Amino acid sequence: MTTFQGAIFDVDGVLVDSPHEEAWRESLRELMESEWADIRDQTTWSPDAFTSHVYQQEMSGKPRMSGARAALDYFEVPDADVRVDGYAQRKQATLVRLIEAGDFTAYPDALRFVISVKELGSRVAAASSSKNADSFLRKIRLDTFAQEHGIVSQLLRPGLTLLDFFDADVSGRDFAHGKPYPDMFLAAAHELGVAPTDSMVMEDAAAGVEAAKAGKMAAIGIARADDASLLAAAGADIVVTSLDQVDLGALAEGRLTTMSTH
Repeated sequence: MTTFQGAIFDVDGVLVDSPHEEAWRESLRELMESEWADIRDQTTWSPDAFTSHVYQQEMSGKPRMSGARAALDYFEVPDADVRVDGYAQRKQATLVRLIEAGDFTAYPDALRFVISVKELGSRVAAASSSKNADSFLRKIRLDTFAQEHGIVSQLLRPGLTLLDFFDADVSGRDFAHGKPYPDMFLAAAHELGVAPTDSMVMEDAAAGVEAAKAGKMAAIGIARADDASLLAAAGADIVVTSLDQVDLGALAEGRLTTMSTH
């Protein structure tokens, strides 16, 4: 039995390669080339300036309105107060279109890890700021994935989705404070029935790692976007580029370490 009684997973960038970044980038480009063309020269925005690094540092892991405001502030868009709602709405419409088109994939390492962690005895929860997280989780069939990857587990049954597999799901809820505050992760631990200090969080965003640490939880930073230094600086206990690198033997003993140490 692992001493990590609870394992809490962010969704976008951890479990799924979701099109959030693309939706934020494309919707802002559309606005700058149409309705906001008259103020474009007053901003620091350009298509090339909206990089993955900007997304990871300024927006990743934040609730929709906070993410929209962060982007507008970063690019010095005038009258951000009156523009933020329109940007957030356009981003959401773009995202829904991409989801419906199936324009996302699940990370195999993350699916292997969530199954392994539950096999070790942890209860598992999904915790994402995104109100679209459940749409992703519902589309991912764990039984099919296990079959394709030769994974045998008594925890899996025919028709099981990733959403079904979680013991708790607090994704998309409105909390008083978003990341980097720990409200969401504390709610997830509470619903799992475990103490925060007995929980670990899997995050790909610096704000998420900061939220986990603020809640007195362990944090695994997953550097899928060449941002290992950001995650380490945020206080991650270990940083990996794939959850396959986490030492499951050590995890069963309550230690976070990577396979590379062997």
